[in-house]
Amino acid sequence: MPVLGSGLSAFPVLAAGGGHWTDVLAQPWLAAAGAVCAIAAIVWARAAARLARAARRIEAETLASGTSSEAANLARSGFNKDLHAAILYAVLAAGLVLASFSTSAWFEVLLLGVTVPAVFSLRYAPRFLAEARLAEQRSRLERRAEEVLAQEDLAPRRWAARLAPETLPTYEGFDIGWVYEPGTGMMAGDFYDVFPTSPDRLAVVIGDVAGHGIEPSITAFQVKHVLRIFLRQYRDPAQALEELNKTLSTLGRPEDMVSCCIVIFDTEAATMRHASAGHPPAFVWQRGDMRPLRATGPLLALDPNATYFSRDLPLEVGDLVVIYTDGLTEARSGGQLFGEDRVAHIIRRDPGQDTNIVCKTLLEAARDFSSPLADDVAIIAIRRV
Repeated sequence: MPVLGSGLSAFPVLAAGGGHWTDVLAQPWLAAAGAVCAIAAIVWARAAARLARAARRIEAETLASGTSSEAANLARSGFNKDLHAAILYAVLAAGLVLASFSTSAWFEVLLLGVTVPAVFSLRYAPRFLAEARLAEQRSRLERRAEEVLAQEDLAPRRWAARLAPETLPTYEGFDIGWVYEPGTGMMAGDFYDVFPTSPDRLAVVIGDVAGHGIEPSITAFQVKHVLRIFLRQYRDPAQALEELNKTLSTLGRPEDMVSCCIVIFDTEAATMRHASAGHPPAFVWQRGDMRPLRATGPLLALDPNATYFSRDLPLEVGDLVVIYTDGLTEARSGGQLFGEDRVAHIIRRDPGQDTNIVCKTLLEAARDFSSPLADDVAIIAIRRV
């Protein structure tokens, strides 16, 4: 065997020349492991290259827009980590491949080269951990922001559902239909309610608070639930309105004026009792005739000493009462209002149809007249059956 020098004496087969690579390799499994590490190094290097391009692009965009460059910092941090992994796997691949050519333990010392990137890992570990914590914190903040945005989007709908519920209970002897269409504002000011005040008395309430936004919505919520208490306490809805007016006047918010219409159906006495605080007229279809029930007192919170009165009507099978908020009659088309006459005409056209259809027909007519509807619209129709 020729002498090839001490540097190659550890490769006896390679020094002899000839043969296949499988004959040359003293430890093929190390070569296979080295090939795997080389592939891993290529993968991490490609990932690092992509992150580097992304960081440069983000930096250019943020420089042009003058916005924060946190995204670029995170991309640069990811590039550093991927580059570190690529170098680690490249050194490991080189050491494994060289060691596979020899049975000498000295060549395995080459694997100690892996300690070089490992030392860098220890050196920059605090920085990597800080960047990881920053990314985690940013992720939590973004998730929290998404939750807040979702709640902000959901809150008005849930609040409106309290004021104008999508479902109402059924009551024996009555056919009740209703619709509610929110306007362009974020928070609702319209409210309605249907509830029994005694075994033979059913209260139907509808109202509207002046203005838009959270404050009128809070007032509407308060009015709706205080009225439940007063209407159970007082048989006369006018007296309930007077007490409510005094209560609102003590709150010191005169801008939150409220219109409200109340109809109490008494099945034992066969009567309906109506009282209204500055609300648009209710319409009653009775004995083939249509009549409006106009306000019996001023808006609530307008005058703390205001008085209200009630009117009684007979209650018969087939009688229909339609109440609504001013978003219906005040729907605009140019300078023209939808108006009370159109409401009365639509009801009179077919008063015997299903109450839900009565409400939907009125709403669709207002939509066709004024699209989109700028104000909230609530409509309730009640028929004695």
